[in-house]
Amino acid sequence: MATAFFFLLMPFFFVSASTHLQSTEEGLISTVITEKGLAFAKDILIEKAISSLTPLKLPQIEEFVKVPFLGSVHFGLSNITIYRVDVPYSDVKPGDTGMSIVASGATANLSMNWFFSYSTWLYPVTISDNGHASVQVEGIEVGLTLGLENRQGTLELSNMECGFYVKDISITLDGGASWLYQGFVDAFEEQIRSSVETAITKKIKEGIMKLDSLLKTLPKEIHVDETAALNVTFVNEPVFSNSSVGFEIDGLFTAADKVVSPGKYSMNSQLPAFCKCPTKMLEISLDEAVFNSVSNVYYNAELMHWIVDKVPNQSLLNTASWKYIIPQLYKMYPNDDMILNVSFSSPPVIKISSDNIDSTVYSDMTIDVLNNNETIPVACISLVVSASGSVDISGNYLVGYVGLVDFTMSLKWSKIGNFHMYLIQSVMRTLLKTVFFPYVNVQLKKGFPLPIIRGFTLQNADIFCDNSQIVVCSDVVFTNSNELKLLPHNQVHSFLGFGV
Repeated sequence: MATAFFFLLMPFFFVSASTHLQSTEEGLISTVITEKGLAFAKDILIEKAISSLTPLKLPQIEEFVKVPFLGSVHFGLSNITIYRVDVPYSDVKPGDTGMSIVASGATANLSMNWFFSYSTWLYPVTISDNGHASVQVEGIEVGLTLGLENRQGTLELSNMECGFYVKDISITLDGGASWLYQGFVDAFEEQIRSSVETAITKKIKEGIMKLDSLLKTLPKEIHVDETAALNVTFVNEPVFSNSSVGFEIDGLFTAADKVVSPGKYSMNSQLPAFCKCPTKMLEISLDEAVFNSVSNVYYNAELMHWIVDKVPNQSLLNTASWKYIIPQLYKMYPNDDMILNVSFSSPPVIKISSDNIDSTVYSDMTIDVLNNNETIPVACISLVVSASGSVDISGNYLVGYVGLVDFTMSLKWSKIGNFHMYLIQSVMRTLLKTVFFPYVNVQLKKGFPLPIIRGFTLQNADIFCDNSQIVVCSDVVFTNSNELKLLPHNQVHSFLGFGV
């Protein structure tokens, strides 16, 4: 009953922790699985465990017994198979350093063949008989305590205690002179009980060992593309309360060619609780540093650079439209087309408050004139753009929208003489609203993947901002039983979409 249950249940607890974090003493992405979430996972995975555990074959049982007047009697049970398991009640409870899982009142149905033979000096021939038997095992109790620790950024699972108890076994024979041999079969009850206990306990321990091996293979980093990678080492010990399990992972994006090293580790007493609704299954919080690390990586890789050669009002990219704004530009390059060469002068800064998400972008916009197949830089304008945004949930993705709050401009250099910034303010506002922000919002609409196992989907999710963090509180539904694995991380996009 237990091996697949434990094997499948634990990755659901850990997945959030195995897809994001930072190299400091605190993780930048934390996940809390609530009591409701644990129960949800347990119910689904016990059902899958039962299907994976049946049929389960047990070793053959046989005995040679000397009986007065009959001589040597050979009695045996073969092809003993557990073909059905029912678990009416189960529970999972976090402890101080691990988790206790209990299944009680379970029943199991077994089928087997029986055979009987003996020979005696009274008769020179061997007498034998055989048939089928069914076994009902009732009152099965399984208790398991698992320890979970952080070992240099990797989770280590251990079997702290495993108990198994069978209350009652009833055996019914069929075929042959079964009524005659029922007493002999009943004498095998303890051996059947022991065989069932040994087989299932062995499967449980094998499942724990496999899961521990699996946890050790979890990557320390996820490569997004040739530029960026996500540090996914665990930070600090898992945090167990009486009703939840919490994890922290590093969560910083780094250059893809940078070697990720484990962070510092300490024991946390608890993770902060943000969700106000206790009935939700899952809580995921992402620090603003996660998103700022994306900006830093792509900025340092010199990918925050943008050539604007097409706009909704294409006439804006011709010197004729600037005839009365910057007369000297039109005079020197009459009716020439232009392109705008935009590059960020520093990484965008993202600030998350309780009200909204604010961002400040520092950039330089160089005006290039296309003259006789030659690109001529004529002026450079420094821009400081303030934006405000919001976030939402789309499936398992965090999506966003950002709009213009305000901007300031200053002339950095010019080859066409000095000109007043206020004269081009309306043109610049139009470019920001019709070109820059629509482009950014297209990228934000692609979404930031949340750490959810594929096959599970967030449902009735609430999202809010609090204390420099984005917090998602959600229930989860099971949508695809064949896809118990992580979302493909090559779908991860940078927060602003530059260089992707």
